[in-house]
Amino acid sequence: MSQESAFIPPGATLGVLGGGQLGRMFAQAAQSAGYGVTVLEADEAAPAAQVTGRHLAARYDDPLALDQLARDCAAVTVEFENIPAASMQWLDARVPLAPAPKALALCQDRAQEKALFHRLGVPCAPHAVLAAGSDPSAVGADLFPGILKTTRLGYDGKGQMSVACAADLPAAWSALGGVDCVLEKKLDLAYELSVVMARGRDDSMVWFEPQQNLHRDGILFASFSPGPSIKPDIAEAAQNAARTVAQGLDYVGVLCVEFFVLRDGRLLANEIAPRPHNSGHHTLDSCTVSQFELQWRALVNAPLPMPRQHSASVMLNLLGDLWFDAAGRQREPDWAAVLALADAHLHLYGKHAPRKGRKMGHLTCTAATPAQAREIALRACAILGLEPF
Repeated sequence: MSQESAFIPPGATLGVLGGGQLGRMFAQAAQSAGYGVTVLEADEAAPAAQVTGRHLAARYDDPLALDQLARDCAAVTVEFENIPAASMQWLDARVPLAPAPKALALCQDRAQEKALFHRLGVPCAPHAVLAAGSDPSAVGADLFPGILKTTRLGYDGKGQMSVACAADLPAAWSALGGVDCVLEKKLDLAYELSVVMARGRDDSMVWFEPQQNLHRDGILFASFSPGPSIKPDIAEAAQNAARTVAQGLDYVGVLCVEFFVLRDGRLLANEIAPRPHNSGHHTLDSCTVSQFELQWRALVNAPLPMPRQHSASVMLNLLGDLWFDAAGRQREPDWAAVLALADAHLHLYGKHAPRKGRKMGHLTCTAATPAQAREIALRACAILGLEPF
């Protein structure tokens, strides 16, 4: 539908498709400003469903639930990208959406993301697209060793495999189901960073300073802001590239662009997340405005203030592994000791079934300087039994 530019005042109800932790934190931010929130999510015990005024317990393609969402809400957003395209298009004809279906659909597909980067002149990793049923022997030898990634549904290290040489490609592709994939050349990385930003319907754009990200086993382990390795020219180039992506998508809402920084100094775009991002969670405690406040502001056509970071921060992901001892017995982490740390901010998502690799919460350590924030985070690692960084 026509994306109206009128401001939607507090008291209105906003909708969110998806009931995970991102939906929960969006809801909490919107509710703090006086908005009602309705969540559409099949899981009765989902994190967002625990905190919202209304929960539509149904699939994302349920016609009755979608109709109720459209009738209840003044505007609707998403908390993750893999919402059925048909649902988004149906809603788009009835209620303002942010982001729009076209932008969300592009971000569901790694091959389309790469094509967007190329079209916008944003450098990305050398790669080849392997359509299902195509001949893998046609892939150039210069892309090996590489990483084979499914074009859809891959996250936190899932849906990807390392491929040492051309001879290994057919077996790796078969192991991923023979679906559409992207083969990316493995690169000599110095570090990874991300830029979280927001764009309004009036083309206004604001952004956070880039955060430096540390992954373990394909899952984000920690984010550092300011990033210890990020030089001013790299930060500026990353922010410019993120703004180019948002402009090129005609994007409305919060998005994150992840980047690789190579040892030779080059900056390459990796992926787009059309929503708030795990690496931006620190903004809840370290900045004048969080990524979730920017999400509801963009949705209701409120002004977008430029964020200011008032505290250095280290954000640690808290995975389900922490709920088990060395013998595999379930136990509760020592939250009392963690909470005794000055300027350690605990955020748990209300997930009742911990399991290995599942994001159960995060801990943000803030301080006047990056060194002090790092020291608090290292003490938290010692308490929780996390390998230090």
